[in-house]
Amino acid sequence: MNILSIQSHVAYGHVGNASATFPMQRLGVDVWPVHTVQFSNHTGYGSWKGRVFDGGMIDEVMDGIAERGVLAQCDGVISGYMGSADIGHAILSAVERVRAANPKAIYCCDPVIGDVGRGVFVRPGIPEFMREQAVPAADIVTPNQFELELLTDVEIKTIADAHRAIEALRDAGPKVVMVTSLVTEETPGDSIDLMAADATGSWRVRTPKLDVSVNGAGDAIAALFLTHYLREESAAAALSKAASSIYGLLKRTKEVGSREILTVAAQDEFVTPSRVFEPQAI
Repeated sequence: MNILSIQSHVAYGHVGNASATFPMQRLGVDVWPVHTVQFSNHTGYGSWKGRVFDGGMIDEVMDGIAERGVLAQCDGVISGYMGSADIGHAILSAVERVRAANPKAIYCCDPVIGDVGRGVFVRPGIPEFMREQAVPAADIVTPNQFELELLTDVEIKTIADAHRAIEALRDAGPKVVMVTSLVTEETPGDSIDLMAADATGSWRVRTPKLDVSVNGAGDAIAALFLTHYLREESAAAALSKAASSIYGLLKRTKEVGSREILTVAAQDEFVTPSRVFEPQAI
């Protein structure tokens, strides 16, 4: 399996491609990473060095890949944080080129916009670009609760609200939606829910809530979900496997008190999660 991953990258730590690439490789995927930025570390540290690339650079890299004659071998494309609409357009152009070569290829868009408690943290114009162009072009989208509400204008207080928002997002184009974090009135205080839906139904996975704050978990779970969905063709199975792996990864990270997610040290969680959470139909 070959997956083109167009995301940001850091030298130290694990966010963007530095979080998404290795889990997919550990599962036997040949990943083609294209970096939208090259930073020393993630911006949560308050200071960093490096550069943001432009859409033209992404186009150039795609030209080079196309010249190798391998685009027909690409099974999926995944994108995450988009620093500008220019980069977004280049990503969608890359998706079109892959689909032209392989119509069965799947595009997974992680619509990074913001989060509960932080609000919108992307540049002006990005939320609109996600809503109007990126999400409709995607086969799979992996928003968090804040992003799902923003993209659908549905306030989520109950599981029924979440289901309504997910279906509204599916009506916009994507055939599969996976919500990476969800807290409703039905969610116990010591737990967190994840949901996924496709044409066959909707499922929830509930895991214990972990008191850990690290960057990159969303990038990793989106990559894991895409990988498992490509293999299983089941949103329920992909949700269970991705959620189980991320829980184990975050649990290990919490146990050692690391500020950076233990992508390498806890890599066995990607293949054989220490605890498996079964999906429940809702």
